[in-house]
Amino acid sequence: MPQAHPDLAAALIRLGRIKYDEVDLDVVLSTIVQVAKDTLPGTAEVSVTLVQGTQAHTAAYTGELALTLDEWQYAHGRGPCLDAATTGTAMLVSDMAAESRWPEWAARAHGAGAASSLSIGLPIQEAVVGALNIYGAAPGVLDRQVELAQTLAGYAAIALANVHLYESTATLAQQMQEAMQSRAVIEQAKGIIMGQRRCTADEAFAILARVSQDSNRKLREVAESLVDRAVHGPRD
Repeated sequence: MPQAHPDLAAALIRLGRIKYDEVDLDVVLSTIVQVAKDTLPGTAEVSVTLVQGTQAHTAAYTGELALTLDEWQYAHGRGPCLDAATTGTAMLVSDMAAESRWPEWAARAHGAGAASSLSIGLPIQEAVVGALNIYGAAPGVLDRQVELAQTLAGYAAIALANVHLYESTATLAQQMQEAMQSRAVIEQAKGIIMGQRRCTADEAFAILARVSQDSNRKLREVAESLVDRAVHGPRD
């Protein structure tokens, strides 16, 4: 029987507070990745991969490290997050420096600062699969978190399945497109911040996230406002 984790109950409460008739896919995904990062010890960054047909994309992420390593996998058609999504199983990389299943990706991940990873399959809908991807700050830190991560991923899958806009494949495809557009405007906003403040992509994302939290607005809305001001100037 799994041992109780002190943060698991709090994590499930946070997921349980989602009002599915009032929020969209973007909010649910953002909540899931942040809850996972806060709950799983040794975690550096978290992302969610969604796969529909042959199309995969990162629908939510807590930092640039996760996004960069996810997108390498999509571009090359291989990696633990894709395997976890398509098989529905857990893919653990205990030590990037010793990983042999995906050596090129592991070498890139190790160089970028991810020492380990864990991807858990998310069975979402008949036509859509996904994965919860956890990147570890040190080798071996995720080895003992597999069971906890699977429990959390199970509840995350339920949360995704309960979003009222997930009722049909057509609606889901529309929401996935919106999620991709949302990420695009966030990338634009990050570029503007990087140019203005001479900061890194991670620092720009952190600034956006802080403004979003402080103003109680969606990250996408904050990014859209910034891009609009940059293009059209301040509103009177």
